Amino acid sequence: MSPKGPQPATAERRLAELGIELPPAPRPLGAYVESVQAGDLLYLSGVLPVVGGAPRFTGRLGKELDIEQGREAARLAAVNVLSVAKDHLGSLDRVTRVVKLTVYMATEGEFIAHAKVADAASELLRDVFGEDKLPVRMVLGVASLPLGVPVVVEVLFEVKA
Repeated sequence: MSPKGPQPATAERRLAELGIELPPAPRPLGAYVESVQAGDLLYLSGVLPVVGGAPRFTGRLGKELDIEQGREAARLAAVNVLSVAKDHLGSLDRVTRVVKLTVYMATEGEFIAHAKVADAASELLRDVFGEDKLPVRMVLGVASLPLGVPVVVEVLFEVKA
């Protein structure tokens, strides 16, 4: 505790309290960049659930993968989102708001638990940035995603310039 009393929790402090060590930021798989800042907005490309550049999960939700595996993939992609943001910003404490979260899922036709899977990404962002910074969210089921992954997460952050 500092002489001024307890310090407010910061994103970096929450990350440490959660025991999350961010991996190196994933690198683009094609002709694009992972992040672009325009004024006080930081746009992230779709981020995959990869470890060391290789997919940790492959397959479609409701066919090869179940809801819990989908949640693990969404959380891993969200951890990678944090890595990309930190790589760009230098510190996650520069994030003032999580504006929008989009979660794309490769699903079989009858799959309807999109929200449960996407919640894993939302919950991680809430735990790191705080309940008051929860974003609006769009969740989509699609036929396929790059490298056969089940989930791709895209985020828009507001940041301190």
